[in-house]
Amino acid sequence: MKISARNQLAGTVVTVVPGITTAHVTVDIGGGNVMTAAITNESANELGLAPGAKVTVIVKSSDVMIGVD
Repeated sequence: MKISARNQLAGTVVTVVPGITTAHVTVDIGGGNVMTAAITNESANELGLAPGAKVTVIVKSSDVMIGVD
């Protein structure tokens, strides 16, 4: 996956908490640090996000996204 965003952090999904329309995905990025992204439930399902999944946290401006290889 190639994208223009330079702030990419490898991590492991800790939790996926679906809401009415949005899932909150918490990712352990190491060193005792975690990041949380709010993405649509549909995106979380399509990416197959679940605890233990290896992902990349992508930070662009004020948005935090999740990428899966």
